[in-house]
Amino acid sequence: MAKHRIYTTSFASVYPLYVAKAEKKGRSKAEVDQIITWLTGYGPKELQIQLERKTDFETFFAEAPAINPSRNLIKGVVCGVRVEEIEEPTMREIRYLDKLIDELAKGKTMDKILRKE
Repeated sequence: MAKHRIYTTSFASVYPLYVAKAEKKGRSKAEVDQIITWLTGYGPKELQIQLERKTDFETFFAEAPAINPSRNLIKGVVCGVRVEEIEEPTMREIRYLDKLIDELAKGKTMDKILRKE
């Protein structure tokens, strides 16, 4: 079975879309970066390196230094699919990120997005 094309898509090509979605709703690039850091463990420098390398999504998540164990608290629907029901691990990680960016754009507080409450 062929992989979904998102796996080979450059994270750097989608990152500006995440930022634009957040900024359109009055949120910031810094908040997008905070979400990515929380989810993956990449620090600001490591994130910048991944963007410069144009790392694909599959590699981006495979090389993530510290996937957050609290990510399993992320629930809900993104792209018509419940994230907690996605069986393929890489796709689930991608959809977790999509869901967190959606929550940011919908005005949730960072504490709620980062599952601190």
